[in-house]
Amino acid sequence: MSTSWIPLESNPAVMNKFLQKLGVPSEWEICDIFGFGPDELAIVPRPVASVILLFPYNDAYEKRKNEEELKLKDKGQQVSDDIYFVKQYVHNACGTMALIHSVANNRDKIKLNDGILKRFLDDGKNMSPSDRGEMLTKAEDMINTHKEIATEGQTAAPNPDDVPPYHFIAFVCKDGCLYELDGGKFDPINHGPTKPDSLLEDTVNLIQEKFVVQDPDSIYFTLLALSNVCDAY
Repeated sequence: MSTSWIPLESNPAVMNKFLQKLGVPSEWEICDIFGFGPDELAIVPRPVASVILLFPYNDAYEKRKNEEELKLKDKGQQVSDDIYFVKQYVHNACGTMALIHSVANNRDKIKLNDGILKRFLDDGKNMSPSDRGEMLTKAEDMINTHKEIATEGQTAAPNPDDVPPYHFIAFVCKDGCLYELDGGKFDPINHGPTKPDSLLEDTVNLIQEKFVVQDPDSIYFTLLALSNVCDAY
């Protein structure tokens, strides 16, 4: 099976269709976050289970990522045993990875229907992140569903072998800490304390500090939230 996929579009309608096909209940939806300010954050439906960031993946980011890894490996970090982390071995799968990470680390809130994602997460429950990543390369039902949805987007589907200039990652609250989940990194990254009720604001502050300020010439940042639109307040 190919280890290069067609990139998923950062379009909530496309992503929500994908999530529902995977077995995520329809009350949980991907929603746009239209800005960093309090007025823009106030209209995001709550509760928010995760925040997803699409950002420019360039040489400067690669350099910062490598420096961060060396620093964390040197000083260590606390990572919850309850974090469900999947290494990314599939080219262009980062959008799907961000959705998997968002749902997998909120199963206390998101009651999955029987189907593709529930089966994948259950099968990988006792696996290492690397083994889960290998399992994804062979998960034909996930691969076929991703391909079907990725070709339905508003923009023309790119060649799966092209290197995309953007990258999706997810942020979740687990055991009182804010985690950055990027299957291309060596581990989940613990960014310190947060609470479910402040996850959105804390993540946006982190993104401004760690991503936007570090790449000031770029305007290509997209923020999304996985929210319960039925319990919205």
